[in-house]
Amino acid sequence: MRADRVFAYGAAAGLLGDLLLGDPRRGHPVAAFGRVAAAVERVLWRDDRARGALHTAVCAGGAVALGAVAARVVRTSPAVSLALTGAATWAVVGGTSLAREARAVGRALEAGDVEAARARLPHLCGRDPQTLDADGIARAVVESVAENTSDAVVGALVWGAVGGVPGLLGFRAVNTLDAMVGHRSPKYLRYGWASARLDDVAGWPGARLTAVLATLAGDDPRGAVRAWRADAAAHPSPNAGPVEASFAGALGVRLGGTLSYGGRVEHRPVLNGTGRAVGIHDVERAVRLSKRVSWLALGVCVAARRIAKGRTS
Repeated sequence: MRADRVFAYGAAAGLLGDLLLGDPRRGHPVAAFGRVAAAVERVLWRDDRARGALHTAVCAGGAVALGAVAARVVRTSPAVSLALTGAATWAVVGGTSLAREARAVGRALEAGDVEAARARLPHLCGRDPQTLDADGIARAVVESVAENTSDAVVGALVWGAVGGVPGLLGFRAVNTLDAMVGHRSPKYLRYGWASARLDDVAGWPGARLTAVLATLAGDDPRGAVRAWRADAAAHPSPNAGPVEASFAGALGVRLGGTLSYGGRVEHRPVLNGTGRAVGIHDVERAVRLSKRVSWLALGVCVAARRIAKGRTS
C-alpha cells in the first residue's frame, strides 16, 4: 500500500477513534511524554536558554526518533503501518476532549451555575476563572476552542501529512513542551524560550490552514476574512492571532480584550471589533465550527499528501 494511502486511512481511523473514544482517563501517551519531559527538566533546568534548548532537543527529538523507528519496523506490513498511523493520530489529536470540556462549561452557564463553570474552566484553559463573569467565561471558552482546534487537531494532521508518524509525534511533543515551559513566567522566561519559538514555527502552517477553513466553514466568510486581515497581526501570538480572528469573524462575535493568567493581567487587542459580545449559545456554535474545520483539515491534508506523492512518482 502506498504511503499516501496509509496516511489517509490511518489518519481517518485515528480521527474517528478520537470522535468515538476520546482521550483515555488514565495512561494517555501525551501524559506519559509529559512525565518524561518533566524528569528531563529536573535534570537540566537552569535559568539559561542553552539548557532550555537542550531540553527541547532531547524531548522533541526523542519523540521524532521514536516515531521514525516504529514506522521503520512496520514498513513492510501495510496493515500494521496503517494501524500505527491510526494509533498515533488518535494519541496526538484531542478534538473530542476539547469539545467535551467546552460543552461542560457551556452547560453550567446555561443552567445559571457560574461557580460550576468557573470550576470547570481550568480543564480547558489557563485563565483565572474567579475574575470572569458568565459572558467572560463564554468568551474564554470560544477563544480556547479556536486556538486548540489548531493546536490539538489541525496542526497534528498537517505534520502527519508531511512526516507520517514521526511528524505526528513530533508536533505533539513540541506543542506539549510549549504548554509546560514555553510561558513567560520568571522560571521559564529563558529556559522555555526554545520550546516557545519552536512551537511558533511548528504551529505556523496549521494555524493558517485552520484560519482558512474556519473562514470557509463559518457562517460569515467575509467577516472572517475581514477580521483576520484587520486584527490577527495585533495579537501577541503569531499563530493564535489568525485562528482567533477568523473564528471571531466567522461566528460574528468579538474576542480578545483584557484577561488574566496566573494573576498577571494582559490587555490584548479586540478581534472583530464590529461583532457582538460572546453569548452562552456561542460555545456550542464554536464547538460545531471546530468539528467542521477538523474534518475539512483531514481532507485537505490527505489530498495534499496524495498530490505530493503523485508528483514524486
